[in-house]
Amino acid sequence: MKPLNKLWPFLLSLSPALAADITAIQSALLDERVVYSVPVATNRVTTISFPGPISGIDAAGVTSDPKVPGQFQLAHTRGSSFLSVRALGRNATANVNVRWGKHTYVFELAEGSLPVLSFILETKPSGPGVQPAPIINPTRLLALLDKAKMFPLLKQQHPEAVAQVDVVTFSDPPCVTDFNDYEIRVEEAFRFNPEDTLVFHLRLKNKTESAIQYRPESFVLRIGNRLYQQSISDAAGLIPPKEEVIAYFAVTGTPDGARNEVSLKNAFSVLVERLPNSLTAASQSVTNQPVTTP
Repeated sequence: MKPLNKLWPFLLSLSPALAADITAIQSALLDERVVYSVPVATNRVTTISFPGPISGIDAAGVTSDPKVPGQFQLAHTRGSSFLSVRALGRNATANVNVRWGKHTYVFELAEGSLPVLSFILETKPSGPGVQPAPIINPTRLLALLDKAKMFPLLKQQHPEAVAQVDVVTFSDPPCVTDFNDYEIRVEEAFRFNPEDTLVFHLRLKNKTESAIQYRPESFVLRIGNRLYQQSISDAAGLIPPKEEVIAYFAVTGTPDGARNEVSLKNAFSVLVERLPNSLTAASQSVTNQPVTTP
């Protein structure tokens, strides 16, 4: 059982075509406590935009000089409010730290088939009437995961235990995205209203002869242009060859600490970070040097 540390770009939705349409342009609230994961392609440019001029950039495995090897190529003009990146090879991964407004914002870049072309960072909205999310400790979150797993039995034998729980089952049509070598199906979604927490039951299928690894702490819920990081997960981080595995993750509140009040009637997408099965000697030899802006 692991809480979230990162975000990542592998979208789960009803079809790959729809996934490409709705992920090309994304936005997120500025939060220095969140790691933003951005999928980047080798044949497309991804632009990350801030509300104002960027004061500094540091990166690992990233180069601003086309003649210097790296996992990604980065372009930024001093004084501008955006930077652009492009992957230089398959399965490339790297991180970029951006300094803006006296805070540092962390981005995880990864080469992927569904790149974000524009990632827009927005300031937190201000206004009265926003309720804070409930503070729920890990023990309580584990209990919510257990309730979701045992929901049919509890509903039959102890209905009072799940009286404030809503549930949606995705069967017809199924909520599946096919990524050629693996697919992920959203089986069920639960909403625990007093805790302002949603729990998702997933099935991950490996269609290859090799094991597929992912970060069990990296599940993210996407609704429209909003991203909600997991509060806890129960996932192995490994899909054995030609097998299916079950995973659960929960989302509590919003990234800025307010209640999410998310309804199960929304169109959900789920993101998870897939790990490369191996690293080449070339990729391991990339020198992690700060990227200075001209």
